[in-house]
Amino acid sequence: MPKMTTLMPSVKWALTLLISCLVLRFISLSLYPLMDTTEARYGEMARIMFETGNWITPMFDYDIPFWGKPPIFTWLSSVGFSLFGINEFAARVPHLIVGVGVIWLTYQLAKDYFQSTLSGLFTAAVLASTVSFIVLSGAVMTDTALTFSIALSMISFWQAWRNKGKHWGYLFFVGLALGMLSKGPLAIVLIGISLTIWLIPNGRWKRLWDILPWGYGTLVFLVISVPWYAIAEYRTPGFLDYFIVGEHIKRFIVSGWQGDLYGTAHERTRGTIWVYALISMLPWSPLLIWQWIRSIKEDKDIEESADGFGSYLLFWMLSPMLLFSFSGNILASYVMPALPAMALLVVHLHTQRPLATWLYKAGFITPILLIALISAMQFDWVTKRSEDKILAVWKQQPEATQSDLFYLHKRPFSGQYYSSGKAKQRVADVSTWLPLQEKPFFMVQSAQDTTQYDQWDCEQRGKIGKEVLIYCQ
Repeated sequence: MPKMTTLMPSVKWALTLLISCLVLRFISLSLYPLMDTTEARYGEMARIMFETGNWITPMFDYDIPFWGKPPIFTWLSSVGFSLFGINEFAARVPHLIVGVGVIWLTYQLAKDYFQSTLSGLFTAAVLASTVSFIVLSGAVMTDTALTFSIALSMISFWQAWRNKGKHWGYLFFVGLALGMLSKGPLAIVLIGISLTIWLIPNGRWKRLWDILPWGYGTLVFLVISVPWYAIAEYRTPGFLDYFIVGEHIKRFIVSGWQGDLYGTAHERTRGTIWVYALISMLPWSPLLIWQWIRSIKEDKDIEESADGFGSYLLFWMLSPMLLFSFSGNILASYVMPALPAMALLVVHLHTQRPLATWLYKAGFITPILLIALISAMQFDWVTKRSEDKILAVWKQQPEATQSDLFYLHKRPFSGQYYSSGKAKQRVADVSTWLPLQEKPFFMVQSAQDTTQYDQWDCEQRGKIGKEVLIYCQ
């Protein structure tokens, strides 16, 4: 594509927005606890991996394997624990670094395609200021690594398509392999949807066999991805059946699937993913919709480029929504793999049909929201679903190391994490376990709970919100 001459937002705007979003997110990593359920759940798995040295199978609890996801999310946080100790910053910062990697990939593609450093910075700033992207990138979740893997494959495919070098073909297969280790076959399905829809028109598929190193590339894919799957099945037989059949077939087609071993399915009305997409792409989704309306009024399509770049980005962006439109078990974070394509598409549409540059100042909504979010967390203006404070009181007790620690009814994942795995769950019917209890124990329970621990001398040691810490001896 020739060097772009369209009026663009300034370098100062792009750098200020990009840096402010990244710096604020970096600062925020240690300012609030791992919260239930997702972050605390995955953070505890990473803590157990770090503690036990079992880097093959993520563990739901000690001696209970977690078959729901491949290991990259636990590897990332476990590496963080190895470098910085067990704390919130260490759990989150590797995921943010991966998010920065996604921003760098999109920057490089925009810079190369539009032959403009400013275009690269424009794209990077749009992606970094997408509210859901910058928030999820600094969270202990599986979606950031999946997004990086898909972005690597999609960008590599495009560069290979444009004959930018043989190495791009191999990087395409590296991205597929990393996707398999990030979230499994879902990565291949999403990439496959994007490419299939784009390749079918205009006979593009005829070039497919020439642009990728299918033989050696497939070997690279297998060497990177297969060993972990084989070892994981060997270590815990049954993993492949649950993960492939349960997580990737039954979870997808059975609304409210009850086979989940580790929680409950997230049942939503089919099609909700499109609502999630509009919200996740803020503050840029209104601009995309407006550009689409303008193209309809002008009787044009989104392509307007002979090489197919616009439709390539469009199908990449739409693939998660197309797939999950048929699923009743979804989360808002499932939109995240679409966000790099969305940022590239915003810039591409601006080159085709420029908007007033002042509209892009809407991106500064995101750092303002980050400041508000950090402040709300830091000063307890919002309720945090975490056991960090009540367990901080527990750690201060002189008997903590010599006594058991229990939760009545349900033990939150953050209760596991902030007690370093010591907290155990006990049922409300104390007659089933109390007669067998020999050691003194701490109990975390609701302040309204009137449970009596017969023949034990109990006293309240602390109260945080609606929870109390009781010591019985």
